[in-house]
Amino acid sequence: MPSPSNIPAASAQRHFDIVVAPGYVLLELASLVEVLRLANRVCPSPPFTYAYRSLRGGPVASSSEATIQTDRIPSQPKADYLFVIGNSDPDHPDLSLGRVVSDYTFRGAQVFLLSEAASRYIDEQGTEDMSTHWENASFLRERRAQFEAKLSIATEQGAVVTCAGMEATTDVALAVIGRHISGPTRMTVADIMLHENIRDFSSLQPFSGSKTTATGDAKLDQCIKVMQANIEDPLPINEIVEALKLSNRSLERKFKNYFGTTPNGFYREMRLAKANNLLLNTTMSVREIGLACGFPNGFSSVYKSFFGVTPFVLRREKRQVKQR
Repeated sequence: MPSPSNIPAASAQRHFDIVVAPGYVLLELASLVEVLRLANRVCPSPPFTYAYRSLRGGPVASSSEATIQTDRIPSQPKADYLFVIGNSDPDHPDLSLGRVVSDYTFRGAQVFLLSEAASRYIDEQGTEDMSTHWENASFLRERRAQFEAKLSIATEQGAVVTCAGMEATTDVALAVIGRHISGPTRMTVADIMLHENIRDFSSLQPFSGSKTTATGDAKLDQCIKVMQANIEDPLPINEIVEALKLSNRSLERKFKNYFGTTPNGFYREMRLAKANNLLLNTTMSVREIGLACGFPNGFSSVYKSFFGVTPFVLRREKRQVKQR
């Protein structure tokens, strides 16, 4: 999914309600929460908040016996997004959430149903052309001979998105945060997670043998890898174009279509995203960070023009927060 490249630093926080049922899949919960946590870590102002929910509230244990404390699902939710985590039993009564889904969508939230939660919704609503994990798709076919779930990692139908779950949860979460933070910042989150390729919703689930790429465009992927390999000493775009055997116009069109920005703009933001991560999470000096990210001169002014604050001020504010 294309992501905007220049999100204002002071944009409002987006809230996620995360609903779990007994036996929830810890991998799916962690994949979502770690994406949100890391995005909050690398951005100057945390863009996301989240809360754990369940039908009855209280402690809820995962299939691997990890337990989290939850609050009851509110009768008048105010979240921007609802994620319902799957478990190992599509028939579990706590996954029957049609009313909950309606409450959230009625108030403008987008709902993401993962694996078994998606299967349960599909089964109860009689809806087709939706996605779930391929194992659950087989389960649904046994119940409804004519049913064929889509084998993409996610299918978006307005306010409701059905998802394969498992490790594809990371891709879905990265796609969602990409609506509210810049493309390079999103890629920084993926890099910290060692998540090499961010799959689009339309990507097929891996068992199908499909080959995935970061953007779906091989030349664009190559260009981004060249940029990532040349952060400290940025290459002129003309050199990158020549190495890729592309025209300037072709590369600009690719970046515009996928990221909504120019190659130079993306390259600069990628370097700033790395600089921001180093600033928040290392003891390197501001000058050292500027040099490491290809800004031998004017780093502070470039940083402030993008993030709205100087690197010195941001580092001081973060230290004050930690001391409280």
